[in-house]
Amino acid sequence: MATSPRPIQKIIEPQEVLEGAGVRLRRTIGTRNLNVLDPFLLLDHFASTDPEDYQAGFPMHPHRGIETVTYVLEGLIRHRDSVGNSGSIGLGEVQWMTAAGGIMHEEMPQVRPEGIRGFQLWVNLPAALKMTRPRYQGIAADEIPEIEIAGGARVKIIAGALEGTKGPVAGIAADPAYLDVFIPPHSAFKHSIPRDHTAFTYVFEGEASFGDSTLSREMVSQTKLVVWGEGDYIEAATGDTPVRFLLVSAQPLRQPVARYGPFVMNTREEIEQALADLRNGTFIWSEPG
Repeated sequence: MATSPRPIQKIIEPQEVLEGAGVRLRRTIGTRNLNVLDPFLLLDHFASTDPEDYQAGFPMHPHRGIETVTYVLEGLIRHRDSVGNSGSIGLGEVQWMTAAGGIMHEEMPQVRPEGIRGFQLWVNLPAALKMTRPRYQGIAADEIPEIEIAGGARVKIIAGALEGTKGPVAGIAADPAYLDVFIPPHSAFKHSIPRDHTAFTYVFEGEASFGDSTLSREMVSQTKLVVWGEGDYIEAATGDTPVRFLLVSAQPLRQPVARYGPFVMNTREEIEQALADLRNGTFIWSEPG
């Protein structure tokens, strides 16, 4: 069966935002330019060595109806939540939290000489799972496999699979792939993605040309997000400069999205219920009956 490359649909410049108690972030998904990229709801990039940019952190706050994925490249974030999880997310580690029916959690970056650097991604949950039990997956750096593939690229596999190697994150409804890709100078990368999956690339170091090698390519430099159109695979190639990017894809849900801050449901009535539960002290998920 013939396959076709995915074209670049659009390139998104990040917007500077303040979140939590005053953390400076670069946001590409969840903005006026790109509100939702089904099933992805938000992508934030945090990177600073100035404590004033991040030390206020994200004190205890609610979530319902989504999954939050925190990936730390440098520094340390201490966390705790209302279902008893606590600990830290450090160099190369991932926290995949399924908020589902309701969770309160806190993420506090620690002031260290290297500062803080990493990402938070929000993934939507299908309607059938929005009010289920919360779940937490903490992934240590040494649990994330890194492989080198033809063309010279090195890839860390957080979720999904590549050349028979699977990432440690499992049991996620949207069937995601979450890859951290490094391509050295004068090298190439090609990766197949299911045709019906949404896909994006976020370039956070260096630059590369993206697109079909037989047609036209476009140079994309840090820090920009590429939204991929329909096709079977993506291609990237470097010149004199290496590149590092996230490559993320997942099955779109194609369901209504009603969002209000940290709550993402399917209807406005469900949002109103979340707010009422928060006011009434019944927000945190508990076993039915």
